[in-house]
Amino acid sequence: MAIACVATRANKGVESPAVTVEVHLSNGLPAFNLVGLPEASVKEAKERVRSAIINAGFEFPMRRITVNLAPADLPKQGGRYDLPIALGILAASKQLPINSLKDHEFVGELALSGHIRHCPGLLPVIVEARKQNSHLVVPLDNRSDADLVGFNKVIFATHLQTLSEYLHGQTKLPGIESGLEWIETDKQVEPLCFSDVIGQYQAKLGLEIAAAGNHNVILLGPPGTGKSMLASRLMQLLPPLDYDEALEVATLHSVAGQSINPKVFYRRPFRNPHHTSSAISLVGGGSNPKPGEISLAHRGVLFLDEVIEFPRKVLDCLREPMETGEVVISRAAAKLTYSSRFQLIAAMNPSPCGDIDNARATPDQIQKYLSRLSGPFLDRFDLSIDVPRLPSGALTQKESSAETSESIAQRVKMARETQLNRAGVLNSELTGKQLKQIGGFKQVDLEFLEQSVNRLGLSVRSFHRLQRVARTIADLNHCHLVERKHIAQALGYRAMDRLLHSLKAQY
Repeated sequence: MAIACVATRANKGVESPAVTVEVHLSNGLPAFNLVGLPEASVKEAKERVRSAIINAGFEFPMRRITVNLAPADLPKQGGRYDLPIALGILAASKQLPINSLKDHEFVGELALSGHIRHCPGLLPVIVEARKQNSHLVVPLDNRSDADLVGFNKVIFATHLQTLSEYLHGQTKLPGIESGLEWIETDKQVEPLCFSDVIGQYQAKLGLEIAAAGNHNVILLGPPGTGKSMLASRLMQLLPPLDYDEALEVATLHSVAGQSINPKVFYRRPFRNPHHTSSAISLVGGGSNPKPGEISLAHRGVLFLDEVIEFPRKVLDCLREPMETGEVVISRAAAKLTYSSRFQLIAAMNPSPCGDIDNARATPDQIQKYLSRLSGPFLDRFDLSIDVPRLPSGALTQKESSAETSESIAQRVKMARETQLNRAGVLNSELTGKQLKQIGGFKQVDLEFLEQSVNRLGLSVRSFHRLQRVARTIADLNHCHLVERKHIAQALGYRAMDRLLHSLKAQY
């Protein structure tokens, strides 16, 4: 029977389900039929495969060719199926030994000359092949993806003819070198440092707390006070990713069609979308659903500068992913889940004219301006930090040597290790039950916190978020129990609540 089966993998978000390419040659008028829910880019493989087989020195069978991509209910897209389809035709026509295709998976796009081209989004394929411990043949141009995974059964192919020689046992193809170790080497000559920021000690301390507990922060202050400058330096306080986390982040970027630089493999992502971004660009989606900015910021920081200029509907799309740590994109063809456990840093002005003091806007205009941000969205922030104007003379006077990001990062690292040793997660991920069991709060202090929350008109969610912030402050101070002063300091980082409360009092 002139039939051959070739193993490959599809692209379904960050997953790579197995696909079997079944090729059958039968008698009848020459034809080339492709079934199995192929999209337009896959249907065009018929012409690429025909030319590649002929130009590589093989004979294209003038018979009735039926190619089935199984399972039939899984949508197939992209040029990654060119290589397995070509190999299936060659094996079914006895130009390749069928047994040589066993225990192998093939992915690659074919040029008309038979050259095997780069395919985007192959990192999930390599990760899944490592789990299944099967030999995987990929284009040589995808070597950087394979090096990140370090799977020693990955084989690189450059041309259909040389791959045929390998399958005939006549030659060997290059693979992954053993003993690879990726170390971040792309260091900036002059990295951003907190010592560059003049003054703003309260804001610096707030960002240190945010970095230690992975808390969401909103920076509130007039233009030119250093909000964006502070947010861009937060990355210097965060520890690098471990290997599994870095591979998880790289997989999301690979699925989005972005290249991965091995030199910054362990660096946490920092995403800074413009306020004209749409909901799809932030959350993800499209006709061919891809990760959005919140997924590309997974395990890192999402910075929304001028957050109040974002459309309200766009910002409200972030509320659920901020709580669950993932975003689910449902379409008619598929339902995809992308991880989105990010730290949100936002910056904004307190009024439409920029400043709340000596403002040209009336209280009613200021309240209307602030109402662009919904209450539930503001409720997702653990800290709202006031970034005021510098006092007179601060720009010209000689400042004593300010603390560097490196020394702050050491304290952040120790606090994070304390949290992970205590609960296995950072303080921002503690549940209400965990706060009761291992939070280290006294009952009288919790009653004080509840009274403060009721006085400010905050929600139960804010009550728990204040506990998490106070727990982080205690960890930075090496305190086993949370004291009243830690709770008071956490309450001090509620600049937005105080602003809204003062505006209400003016009516």
